[in-house]
Amino acid sequence: MRTKVQWASAIALAATVLATLFGAQGSGAAASDMLPVPAQQESAVTFVSEPVVQAVASDNGERATDDTTAQEGVEENSDVASLAELVAEQDMPGTLSREMRCLAGAIYFEARGETLEGQLAVGRVIINRAASEKFPDSYCGVVLQRSQFSFVRGHAMPSVREHSASWQQAVAIAQIARDGSWKSPAKGALFFHATRVSPNWRLTRVGRIDNHIFYR
Repeated sequence: MRTKVQWASAIALAATVLATLFGAQGSGAAASDMLPVPAQQESAVTFVSEPVVQAVASDNGERATDDTTAQEGVEENSDVASLAELVAEQDMPGTLSREMRCLAGAIYFEARGETLEGQLAVGRVIINRAASEKFPDSYCGVVLQRSQFSFVRGHAMPSVREHSASWQQAVAIAQIARDGSWKSPAKGALFFHATRVSPNWRLTRVGRIDNHIFYR
């Protein structure tokens, strides 16, 4: 009798051990399937953008700046009531540097006979281009660039009537444009064309002044 009891107890104990063993294996697999896998943490990337305005040095040491820089402080430096008065105050230099001759020449050939504002806008386009990475970095480089200005022939400008009032006015406007001492009526413009043509440019139109339409 005692042997039977011992045998029964042994069987019951074995059954308990087996049940515990198989139950633990099943719950362990299910638990591992449900555990979240930690995602790899990546550091956030921050882009910092700041406007940079850099003056471009020409070959004679003069510096060309775009309209944004040139017109900072224009109101403070303009003690005259009109652009005509500012033109009248300009001194005609005895000799012009090659760069200023190119700038004044572009104004003279492109906008001679137009309003002072129209001439200034043309001059500022030359200066804006010289300050842009898209164009040559000097006034002469911009003006003489191939297929840009119709008055240029053989990589040179025609002769100028240097004793004429139109040339003296163009030089004065060139000095004002270079110094940024009067606001350009076509601020930020990099392109223009005559109103008689329609090139259908996909550019931002700035406005029309006299016989030219300006874009940036």
